[in-house]
Amino acid sequence: MSLLKRIEQGQGRAPDAQQKPGSSSGDSHGGGLSSIQAKRVNAPSTTPQSGTYFDLKTRVQNKLLAELDPSMDISRTDEVRRTIMDLFEQILNEENIVLSRPERQRLFEQISAEILGFGPLQPLLEDDSISEIMVNGPKNIYVERKGKIVRVPITFESNDHVMRVIDRIVAPLGRRIDESSPYVDARLPDGSRVNAVIPPISLVGPTLTIRKFSKNPITVDQLIQFGSVTPEAVEFLKACVIGRLNVVVSGGTGSGKTTLLNIMSSFIPNDERIITIENAAELQLRQEHVVTLESRPANIEGRGEITIRDLVINSLRMRPERVIVGECRGSETLDMLQAMNTGHDGSMTTAHSNSPRDTLARMETMTLMAGMDLPIRAIREQIAAAVDVIVHQERMRDGSRKVTHITEINGMEGDVITLTDIFIFEQSGYENGRVIGRLRPTGLRPKFMEKIESAGIHLPASVFGVGARR
Repeated sequence: MSLLKRIEQGQGRAPDAQQKPGSSSGDSHGGGLSSIQAKRVNAPSTTPQSGTYFDLKTRVQNKLLAELDPSMDISRTDEVRRTIMDLFEQILNEENIVLSRPERQRLFEQISAEILGFGPLQPLLEDDSISEIMVNGPKNIYVERKGKIVRVPITFESNDHVMRVIDRIVAPLGRRIDESSPYVDARLPDGSRVNAVIPPISLVGPTLTIRKFSKNPITVDQLIQFGSVTPEAVEFLKACVIGRLNVVVSGGTGSGKTTLLNIMSSFIPNDERIITIENAAELQLRQEHVVTLESRPANIEGRGEITIRDLVINSLRMRPERVIVGECRGSETLDMLQAMNTGHDGSMTTAHSNSPRDTLARMETMTLMAGMDLPIRAIREQIAAAVDVIVHQERMRDGSRKVTHITEINGMEGDVITLTDIFIFEQSGYENGRVIGRLRPTGLRPKFMEKIESAGIHLPASVFGVGARR
């Protein structure tokens, strides 16, 4: 099979995908060499200078593609990059194109990004200071740095150019995006979360949101250094995980729930069998015995959908010791509670909410979404029996993420689930654009301490603030 054909199937458009809105037949590809070879003419630029640059870039790209060996193995990135560099220099010399060293390097990086990477997004993906990338059509690109959103001077050439990059991301995962299915969740090879929305749903052109994952996952020490959590709280959470307590990590969008879940998962002993279930695989567990399951949307005929709930039910037949669901957002909450109540202690999940008390209300609502005609009291009893700890995280107004509550679920009093805060964040001020405060123990010991101590873990009284404030 030729190089172009392999790229079209492996990195570009899936062979049976439909034509994209706004694309001509010559543009129906997803990236790689085939996408650049098909892109003979770039969209005209508003300035003659940039238009000339795009013409030069297109001419060099097309000649480079004609010179490349079709049988070359594109998975060997370093070798392909060296070959592209050699041919690139040769083409510039043959055409007597004179460029300064920065211009030459910039042109080469853009061309190689189109062939091997994700076009204009490649430098943003390689920038470790960026945590999120937001593409609002071809000309408006924003990034998040240190919790603040700023616009960057990078653009795509056209809507079709954005579509090609989106195609290149989703096609290798067996997913599709077109007029009949104009939005999709996906992931990059490094696990970064991707959401894409295209016309007619999006009125500003194809939009792309990438939640980047650090190449080196954040460690516990870094979390403490950032002020997100205290050493005492980490010691307590580690004891909860090793002691096989069921934990729900709650918080708003972008509050750092998945990052915290990742860190808490690292406390799981290496000899336990772990099943992870997610919409798009993001968790980066370092244990040996891990099985990762990923849900699947329906195909073009509307069949073949596999939901999170299906995977949770199936995972119980896979002899798991821990079940970790990336996020409960619907009917799967009922099955997660059932798993926690039937011997799968030490399971964890995340949920969107604004406070620990709100987390309980959300779980009630999501359990009702399973379609079972259950009385509210029965649902609350299930929650109270299944969940031991709620760890609530918030994104502060200065962009920082902090654990604000570590709360024990005590049980039922009448028809109400009772909660006890073990740790709570106390804000002491706001100086120089930064939130000042600390996660402090309340001085109360949780009732499940017997379970932790039976696992051979003995926490000092200072962890709970006994005598610490005096």
